[in-house]
Amino acid sequence: MGEHGDDIRGAAERHVPVLLERCLELLAPALAEPGAMMVDCTLGMGGHTEGVLRRFPHVRVVGLDRDTQALELAGERLAPFGDRFTGVHAVYDEIRDVLADLGIPAVQGVLMDLGVSSLQLDEAERGFSYAKDAPLDMRMDATAGLTAADVLNTYDEHDLVRVLRTYGEERFAPRIARSVVRARAGAPLARTGELVDLIRSSIPMAARQTGGHPAKRTFQALRIEVNGELEALQRALPESIEALAVGGRIVVEAYQSLEDRLVKHALAAGATTSAPPGLPVVPDTHQPYLRLVTRGAEEADEAELARNPRSQSVRLRAAERLRPTPDHLRTNRRTA
Repeated sequence: MGEHGDDIRGAAERHVPVLLERCLELLAPALAEPGAMMVDCTLGMGGHTEGVLRRFPHVRVVGLDRDTQALELAGERLAPFGDRFTGVHAVYDEIRDVLADLGIPAVQGVLMDLGVSSLQLDEAERGFSYAKDAPLDMRMDATAGLTAADVLNTYDEHDLVRVLRTYGEERFAPRIARSVVRARAGAPLARTGELVDLIRSSIPMAARQTGGHPAKRTFQALRIEVNGELEALQRALPESIEALAVGGRIVVEAYQSLEDRLVKHALAAGATTSAPPGLPVVPDTHQPYLRLVTRGAEEADEAELARNPRSQSVRLRAAERLRPTPDHLRTNRRTA
């Protein structure tokens, strides 16, 4: 494991899964059936999957992750469970293609733990953290795609403002974008430390005193852009719901408002009649096909926060499939 840097601790030591007990409680009714299958859409270092495999000895889990390093570490952690775990290198919007390849028609559970993983934050050279100087990378799949440096050095000023405003909700986006364009005219931006210094100098002193680290919003925006996170989530939510058998449950943990909004809308759409208002009788084809099993978004309590500070911003939502999705609402099968 030398290629993982100086930190050679195993995944179990490096990762505390967020709201694990609550996730297991929400999934339990669906996973009680003999032969139950679950997809962990965001395997990471395997903490949630390990919890499921321990709690439900008959359940099998397919774990997806675009990060090959995460798959390797999780695979080592979950090796004692043998063929009850299958790891797949894939983005979670490919869930139905993966299941089709494995010959699995439907599953009883789907779990998503969104955002950046502990592994990605802790590995300095990945460039996700504004607290450590590193190359401007930020790719969850380090084998493909644009890096954060590519975005910063090639997007025009207008597009940089759009990314920072839309994905980071950064009110000083125009100032930061202008500073980026000015700085890269001398030499391309290459390190996270350079970017942090540039952001600090772009934001008024008074604004730097509140709202956490001044680079937090810009780093979030770049990470979302580099990895196409919101587009992938928008595709993955209906795909994951379609993968659920009747009686199956989906549990999603989001960590920022843009993600949580997409989750809220996808689950609410399935839990609401699609009939035009005013019909005296709602036909079966317009009945809700999901039932919400959380009231709004659940947050971490004080005990969870003490155990795992990374749970501070979590918003958890869950739903159960009541019936097949009506034909007029079903998403077209995604092709790779």
